[in-house]
Amino acid sequence: MYLVILGIILKISYDLGIGVYKKLFPTPPPPPTVAFDKLPEIVFPENKDLPQLSYTVETTEGNFPKLAEQAKVYYMPRPTSNLLAFDVAKEKAAGLGFVSEPEKISETTYRFSTPRSPAKLEMNIVTGAFSISFDLATDPSPLSKKPPTPETAINTVRAFLASGNSMPKDLTGEVKHEFLKTEVQKLIPALSLSEANFIRISLFRKDLEEIPSVTANPGKGNVWFNVSGETQKEKQIIGGVYHYFPIDETQASTYPLKTAQVAFEDLKVGKGYIANIGLNKDGKVVIRRIYLAYFDPNIPSSFYQPVIVFEGDRSFLAYVPAITDAYLQRE
Repeated sequence: MYLVILGIILKISYDLGIGVYKKLFPTPPPPPTVAFDKLPEIVFPENKDLPQLSYTVETTEGNFPKLAEQAKVYYMPRPTSNLLAFDVAKEKAAGLGFVSEPEKISETTYRFSTPRSPAKLEMNIVTGAFSISFDLATDPSPLSKKPPTPETAINTVRAFLASGNSMPKDLTGEVKHEFLKTEVQKLIPALSLSEANFIRISLFRKDLEEIPSVTANPGKGNVWFNVSGETQKEKQIIGGVYHYFPIDETQASTYPLKTAQVAFEDLKVGKGYIANIGLNKDGKVVIRRIYLAYFDPNIPSSFYQPVIVFEGDRSFLAYVPAITDAYLQRE
């Protein structure tokens, strides 16, 4: 009897010891596969008119957080022209409600219209990217209606995209909304739904490996639309862009990542992208949070790559490429 009890105690002690050991000394991940060899550098928009910046790190950890040592890079197939591109674009435009014969703007860009409203759709028939505009001077009726609630507007945008076969499965991440009002023929932020003329809905990609997606303009997705309170379908979407480029999740490879400290040094010497200077015109930035994200490009790209995000006081936001320099192509 005592031997049985002793055996149980020893077994429990052993299991607890193994658990503690694994927590203190976790099994290291396999080495990065780097199957795509060296990667092209991420193409960020050009930063202009920035003050001289100085940084202080004051995170909740007290210093730099320990980030993942490696992450997946995903292949993004480049769009190519083919004989069916024009017909596919016409079908997509018709599904979105733009049924008139298109006007050729360039070899790859066509403008579509609808007889039921002064809305125009311009589409690149190779990439599938498009933008929508609405002439409120010709038809100001959408201004007379209060915009829908965020929930209703989100459903309107998703249904609109689905009607044109343009609602991909991974465009299901964070959704942001912003109330807008007209002022001197421009749209500016409104404080609430009650004083707004429209509501802007931005759709973001889903998280991959629990890593979120970020865009060049952190307040907007690469897919966003302004929604009115009109009940007539052709007058509900009064502006927006669709700059979505697919990811092939079946083609991925792991790459080594910079530490937060190394990325911070890159940021200090101007090797990052300031996504939002915020209210930091004096150039003195306090960094509060550092984390990993994927940068979602708004132009055709070959790879979906991670960045290290620096989030600071007064709405500051910056990105630094996360892949170690040894695996980035330098021009």
